[in-house]
Amino acid sequence: MRFATVVAAELHHEFVEKAKSRTRKLWVQSHVTKDKNTTARPHPHRTTSETPLTESNSTQPKSQCSAIAIDAPSSLTDVAGIRWGSASLQGAREEMEDDIIIRSDGLEGFSFAAVFDGHAGFSSVKFLRDELYKECVAALQGGLLLNGKDFNAIRKALEEAFERVDAKLLDWLEKDGEQDESGSTATAMFIGNEKLVISHIGDSSVVLSRSGKMEVLTDAHRPYGSNKISLQEIRRIREAGGWIVNGRICGDIAVSRAFGDMRFKTKKNEMLEKGVKEGRWSEKFISRVQFNGDLVIASPEVYQIAFGSDAEFVILASDGLWDYMNSLDAAAFVRNQLQKHGDVQLACEELARKAIDRRTQDNVSIIIADLGRTDWQNLPLQQQNVVLELGQAFATIGIVTLGIWMSSLLSL
Repeated sequence: MRFATVVAAELHHEFVEKAKSRTRKLWVQSHVTKDKNTTARPHPHRTTSETPLTESNSTQPKSQCSAIAIDAPSSLTDVAGIRWGSASLQGAREEMEDDIIIRSDGLEGFSFAAVFDGHAGFSSVKFLRDELYKECVAALQGGLLLNGKDFNAIRKALEEAFERVDAKLLDWLEKDGEQDESGSTATAMFIGNEKLVISHIGDSSVVLSRSGKMEVLTDAHRPYGSNKISLQEIRRIREAGGWIVNGRICGDIAVSRAFGDMRFKTKKNEMLEKGVKEGRWSEKFISRVQFNGDLVIASPEVYQIAFGSDAEFVILASDGLWDYMNSLDAAAFVRNQLQKHGDVQLACEELARKAIDRRTQDNVSIIIADLGRTDWQNLPLQQQNVVLELGQAFATIGIVTLGIWMSSLLSL
């Protein structure tokens, strides 16, 4: 098994928005930060009306990165020693619907980072980019709860913040009217020197590396699969009056927790009537449907993880990475990159390009937090054990051959 695997000043919010508007159409958006307050921007949860570019009509993604490195003193709210890298790639999709935010202000002793993975347009992500952070800061009392020991208070505060933001978003989408089917997943991290708090809805994922050993910290909220979380989601959807077709809620969307998505919350009956007009189901069918709750919810799962001395780095990425690269390979790749050059931004960009090389069909957004506890320059590269790998390969071949031989005997 292979284990070979900045400093940004606080930028004025208006300047960041202008810079982002100029680069929104680029294939790659990335920002280098150490102590920073910057923002940057689905395949499984793509709605059935969205169509990705095929290999025949897509072009190779351009690799245009922007980086800002301005020496500046750390503020009191910054988390000392943490180095950040982030990258967003449009990939083969027709539109960029992801976004990234990293901020170090407003939460005493903690930094905030989040990945938003939008669908059916960018409207929900655009709203969430600022609103979710503001609500979380207020709910966490400027970081006071995070610095305390009452995890139940933290969890309750974040659950209420997510629900308030979703209610505001649904109201905003109703008034906006242009992209009322828009929605977005969101995975937010609150990183301090000693612990990590995650508030998560959707199918992005967070991975922690401890001395080369990988830990997956979140579960994907999807209406398919046989794991515990998926089965719970399937049961909840059915109890709410929904149904699942080919791993999609009402044959439409393949993520079960998200912000927005009015048709599965406040406009479920309108969704049924639209389905009849489109010929997706009959009047007789919808006459038997009784909704008892929202089919897609914005209630987050909240986790708290103590780092310890062996914690090295954290990867937060959208499903555009994880659907094409498993967490073990991703963590090993980043670790190897950091051992080679120690540049977390470069490691993040290379990881994103690796997903593109593996033909991901989705946007790819990645945030990496190097916790500053590892001396990468003096850490020896993990040498791959060629003999062991050859042995494993031959053992696998032997087992397969034996299985085929036994099957042939049984068939006689």
